[in-house]
Amino acid sequence: MSQAHPADTHDMIRVHGARENNLKDVSIEIPKRRLTVFTGVSGSGKSSLVFGTIAAESQRMINETYSAFVQGFMPTLSRPEVDRLEGLTTAIVVDQQRLGTDPRSTVGTATDVNAMLRILFSRLGHPHIGGPNAFSFNVPSVRGAGAITVERGNTTTEKRTFARLGGMCPRCEGRGSVTDLDLTQLYDETKSLGEGAITVPGYSMDGWYGRIFRGCGFFDPDKPIKKFTKQELHDFLHKEPTKIKVDGINLTYEGLIPKIQKSMLSKDVDALQPHVRAFVERAVTFMTCPDCDGTRLAEAARSSKIKDLNIADACAMQISDLAEWIRGLDEPSVAPLLEGLRHALDSFVEIGLGYLSLERPASTLSGGEAQRVKLVRHLGSSLTDVTYVFDEPTIGLHPHDIARMNDLLRQLRDKGNTVLVIEHKPETIAIADHVVDLGPGAGTGGGQICFEGSLQQLRTSDTVTGRHLGDRFALKDTVRTPTGKLPIRGASTHNLRDVDVDIPLGVLVAVTGVAGSGKSSLLHGSIPPEAGVVSVDQGAIRGSRRSNPATYTGLLEPIRKAFAKANGVKPALFSANSDGACPTCNGAGVVYMDLGMMAGVSSVCEECDGKRFEASVLQYKLGGYDISEVLAMPVSEATAFFGAGEAKLPPAHAILQRLTDVGLGYLTIGQPLTTLSGGERQRLKLATHMADKGGVYVLDEPTAGLHLADVEQLLALLDRLVDAGKSVIVIEHHQSVMAHADWIIDLGPGAGHDGGTIVFDGTPADLVAARSTLTGEHLASYVGA
Repeated sequence: MSQAHPADTHDMIRVHGARENNLKDVSIEIPKRRLTVFTGVSGSGKSSLVFGTIAAESQRMINETYSAFVQGFMPTLSRPEVDRLEGLTTAIVVDQQRLGTDPRSTVGTATDVNAMLRILFSRLGHPHIGGPNAFSFNVPSVRGAGAITVERGNTTTEKRTFARLGGMCPRCEGRGSVTDLDLTQLYDETKSLGEGAITVPGYSMDGWYGRIFRGCGFFDPDKPIKKFTKQELHDFLHKEPTKIKVDGINLTYEGLIPKIQKSMLSKDVDALQPHVRAFVERAVTFMTCPDCDGTRLAEAARSSKIKDLNIADACAMQISDLAEWIRGLDEPSVAPLLEGLRHALDSFVEIGLGYLSLERPASTLSGGEAQRVKLVRHLGSSLTDVTYVFDEPTIGLHPHDIARMNDLLRQLRDKGNTVLVIEHKPETIAIADHVVDLGPGAGTGGGQICFEGSLQQLRTSDTVTGRHLGDRFALKDTVRTPTGKLPIRGASTHNLRDVDVDIPLGVLVAVTGVAGSGKSSLLHGSIPPEAGVVSVDQGAIRGSRRSNPATYTGLLEPIRKAFAKANGVKPALFSANSDGACPTCNGAGVVYMDLGMMAGVSSVCEECDGKRFEASVLQYKLGGYDISEVLAMPVSEATAFFGAGEAKLPPAHAILQRLTDVGLGYLTIGQPLTTLSGGERQRLKLATHMADKGGVYVLDEPTAGLHLADVEQLLALLDRLVDAGKSVIVIEHHQSVMAHADWIIDLGPGAGHDGGTIVFDGTPADLVAARSTLTGEHLASYVGA
């Protein structure tokens, strides 16, 4: 028997002494070229091990292979807290972060599909208008002329012209929408500039803008704007960039409107700071570009067609239909290109995203959709022997779609890759070659390896995951009687087909259906605004990097006052955004470097060591703790701390109790909101809204990111809300919530234009008995009917 080659013996990723976040000196061996699933309750340390240690060190080592010059432009990644890592391969992280915030980014541009379509139209389109750039809405048309000097024996000067044909619509610059500014929101015409007429955030007369307006000489800064001449008003609002000299300094003057368009309107609204976003929403109306009709493309690009379709029509089609259209093209000259397009579009359909269109803006995708779009990009990759890291890839997927997702994960593994998946759903844990269970609890109560081995061994192990793996929630014997109804009539948002439905009130209603069947369109787009609905979704919480659960929930206010009262000083000292802030990092705890077009990088502030406060503030104590120690407490510990004893604080205790109720006991109250997952953000919003007066709650997949053991707690919370007289409507894929509901509204039968109708409306027991829909079949097998 021939001896194995030494190179084939490196078949493990070995982690020794990992201490990142809450990990307690973890050592583990993970098999390569296998599918390993990491389980454990929320906050047990799964992400710290997979993302914070293995993937982070792999990416740091890859960055070190670049030249010193290139590294100077890249973020400096710190080494994770770990003694030793062996056998690492290149890590590709497929997470749920939103795809780029560029307003020109679409599903087509975020994958390679748009690029392939552009080449296809440049080859086969009639009339032929130019190369692939002529079909790109990110490339403007450019023309130029000038004299060039040619040296051939004797020097001659020749006149040359050049042109580059781009596909960008010149009016909207490839955005598909144009903005109309309400001038009354930009300035108060009764005042002069010197009196502070400009009401745009950041445009004060005290700084550089004031010096530029006073020194430009185009108008009198002490004259009310309504008395400006036509020319002065034009120069103030629209003047193109002009070089001026103020106090001996060379500066550029530019009209107010183009300045605002560059600094605020060219960015994604959700990425702006809250006060700037409020101004933009107040001052700007977005409307479809009249020149390109929202297609983003210039006239020439829209004139070139293949089989009566132009590239804008192709991008507007549902991807499943586009795949069929591409199959109907038979052109040997571009056969490899058509094959690549077919594979990419089929991958979209396989992964349950066939209902999207290529023109869909990337910023409108949910976290689960964004993760699956990234997966499409990797399925066509030629790379093998890399480590793919997934963060709950089943979020937002109906049980029917999870089987397809499992196939794709297996495909990646079978190509010779190591696949690491953080997951809670039993259907995906079931396909693992190797399972690692972290715990036993969350936060400081977790961070240990409780189990590693096969699925069968996990079932018989006495871990929290092992005990709950076989959990099945039975249908309720009796369902609640509705106290009223919320009528929806003629709903036609997105793919809904003139839907009429009465949503029962005073009960727990589950809205189900495959991804893309119209659930969100029904609840978020069709409920009349006067219904008094409190909508709690998984979208980013609108706040800055400084926001944390304490500031978001209003918890910090009573805590600050209690500290101030106990120490006889003013409350502002105990705010990291006010008087008590560390001067070096301005209370952020980290020094953040913005690297322009690349991902920014943050490093812990050396002055305050990440505590965010000035040293003098930390001398003041409450119940034996300073303010930074209180903010470092997990919710569960803070609940006990403010519940009794010297630091008893009923207003703070009430908020903390709500956070515990929604299953966030492991979060530290000072943890930046930017580090929370979609499910955690939603539960934080739910805790905040629980004190609201609204009577109808709409939740979007509240089980996202929840361990099987926590689902029981969530169902108890939903029951408490209903029993307190609230109406709870959940969009949900988890069969346990469907089984526990009083009423189910099932949409379908398919996704996109194959969905948008109500295929069942009644009790869960009737749905199981009828088995007339995909949801009914899966729920019936779940409850063992």
